[in-house]
This record gives sequence, C-alpha cells and structure tokens, in this order.
Amino acid sequence: MLQKFVDIFIFNVLHFSRESIISKILNFFIYDTIKIFCLLFIMISIIGFLRTYLSEEKIKSWINNKKFLSYFSASIFGAITPFCSCSSIPFFFSFLKMGIPLGVAFSFLITSPIVNEYLVVLMIGFFGFKITIVYVFSGIIIGVISGYILGKINLEKYVSKDFRQQCSCKEKQNDRIQLYNNFKERINFGIKEAIVIIKKLWKWILLGVGIGSFIHNYVPKELIESLVNSTGFFSIPLATILGVPMYGSCASIVPIAIALFKKGVPLATALVFMMATSSLSLPEAILLRKAMKLKLVLLFFTITTLSIMIVGYIMNFFFV
Repeated sequence: MLQKFVDIFIFNVLHFSRESIISKILNFFIYDTIKIFCLLFIMISIIGFLRTYLSEEKIKSWINNKKFLSYFSASIFGAITPFCSCSSIPFFFSFLKMGIPLGVAFSFLITSPIVNEYLVVLMIGFFGFKITIVYVFSGIIIGVISGYILGKINLEKYVSKDFRQQCSCKEKQNDRIQLYNNFKERINFGIKEAIVIIKKLWKWILLGVGIGSFIHNYVPKELIESLVNSTGFFSIPLATILGVPMYGSCASIVPIAIALFKKGVPLATALVFMMATSSLSLPEAILLRKAMKLKLVLLFFTITTLSIMIVGYIMNFFFV
C-alpha cells in the first residue's frame, strides 16, 4: 500500500521516468523515511507507555550493587534508554555521584547508545528479527565485558573527586518518581515521548536515509565488493576504526548500514560500523574529559573498540 502511494507520487505527480536514477533515489528515500517515522512513532509510544510502570528508584537499586549481575543490569538498563553516546553521559555522571561502581556505570554508558528501542524497531523492520536479536545481545555483551574489565583494573583514581561523591539530599529529593493517575496519562506520556524523540532525530533520519538511498542506487555494487575483498580479514577493524571518530544517531546509521549490506558489505562488518559510530564519538570523549583524566578516557575507548572488533568476528560465524 505504501509503495503504491510512493509510486503514484513520483511517477504520476512529479512525472519522473521509472528508469531514471533520480526516481529510484526518491523512491528509496520517501518510502524508507515514511516507514521509519511510522515505526518509530508507534513503537516508541508503546515502549514509553510501558516505561511508566518502571520505578526509577527500583532501577537505581537494581543497578547499584557489587555483584557481577550489576553489569548485566546496567547494560540492560542502557538498552532500554533512548540515548545517543553524548546523551547518556549525564546519566553516567549521576551514577558516579550515587556511588555506583565505575565499571558498572561504564556498562550503562557503552550499551545505551549501541542498543535502544528505536534502533531495535528500525532493525526489525529492515534486517528481521533474528539479526536484531543477535545485534542486541552483542551490544549488551560488549557493555558487560568492557564495563567488567574497566571495573577490575581500579581506575577510580582517574575520576574527578566531584564525581566520586555521593549525591546530596537535595538531589535525592529532586529525583522523585513520576506518578501517573490513570491509564490515559500513561498513554499520553508514551505519545509525548515518541514526539520528543522524533523531533530530536528527524534531521538524522533524513540524513541517514538520504545517504543510504544514494549508496543503494548510485554507488556501483562492484566498487563496494572490491573494497571489501581488498581488506579481507581486516574489514572489521577498519569498519570499527572508521566508525569511532564519527558522530551520529543510530537512526541515521541504520539506513547507511542497510545500503552497504545490500551492496555487498558483509553483515557483521556493517553492524560493527554501526556499533562503533553509535557508541563512541569525539564529542563524547570531550564531555568525559570533564569528569576524568585523559588516560581513563583512552582506556575506555580502547577497550570498547577492541570489544566491538571481537564481537564482529564472532558475528561472522552467524552470518557468513
């Protein structure tokens, strides 16, 4: 139905030829943009509604413990929060002030941008359920492993004293649980959250779909395949290293990863590029430098990057 509407608009209203490159690019761009916005609005509204039943205090107590499971708890909490790498940092700072162990806080910081609800929605729509599950599981494992390693090498001394203090009573008072009086308020919260998130993402979505449509329709498949074949075993490290300095929302990276995959880039390589781009960025490094010494920032980036590479090679066993 949607494809038929797009075809009518491009060929009957705009009068583009069916064989022209421009019409193919427009077709990809319009169809995928509408599909992404519809998926995001519906699913984020539902997830936002469900989130109203979660107690913030329970989440904090769930994360703030000394057992190994706390790393999984922090990663799972990161997976259900709709943040990019920079947006996750205020939560990371508040966790440190609450006294949550550094490694556990890092597990949240790593997983939150790699896995979130709108990314899951997009991936199910484009890659299917199986690949999405593997990606989500991989993102959580990266957060757990990286956070555990960072937590076990005693790096607290590299964190600013201001961020090692417990939160004040005033901060605790301001951090009250949102109460919802009825079912309608919960639904309204879900809808408002979807609107707020889409307002923040729409430019990234258009940019990502635009680049993806260009790659899908204009870049020769043979060129992509030759680049992949020339790098061979090193395609995953190359994709990871290229993704780290870039800054982008998953909403913009997913369409690009899809276009690269359709052009012959191995699935694991495309997913690794997406993980690196979403989880690590130069703006994130600058923000983290305010709370910790450069050595800790570099260790965080190095361990997370290596973890992504390792997971990329493991994913090859699933999708080769």
